[in-house]
Amino acid sequence: MVLMLNGHKVTLDVLADEPLLWAIREAAGLTGTKYGCGIGQCGACTVHLDGKPIRSCVMPVESTVGKLVTTIEGVSGETARTVQSAWDKLDVVQCGYCQPGQIMSAIALLEQKPLPSDADIDAAMSGNICRCATYVRIRAAIHEAARIREGTLDADRR
Repeated sequence: MVLMLNGHKVTLDVLADEPLLWAIREAAGLTGTKYGCGIGQCGACTVHLDGKPIRSCVMPVESTVGKLVTTIEGVSGETARTVQSAWDKLDVVQCGYCQPGQIMSAIALLEQKPLPSDADIDAAMSGNICRCATYVRIRAAIHEAARIREGTLDADRR
């Protein structure tokens, strides 16, 4: 099966109905996307499909043909940089297992809502479970990334 994965056309030897998560991890060897629950409820497997966050553990590979799949290894751009910078600055990560999915959801949120409210963050991040309960730091980091991004955008406008 031919996919557009992180900006590159790749051919993977997978079954059409295989979950995208396993195609990414096993066939493509990109292990940043994590397996959590296998039923799309925890968010550890979140990737972007044409820029939108999806749960890769329940998405058949065949549903992604002709679309751009982006994993944590492939995120780039100003929003990704600001999110990653805010995560580092605020020491969000504890065990780190859920963080690729958290970061992918946060990037998608900020692409849609550059200055999200707490309610926007809660809605966008619902379903991304953190067993270490770093939710307060995750929310703070998303606000920080929005401020950084807003400052960068304002500087670019000058």
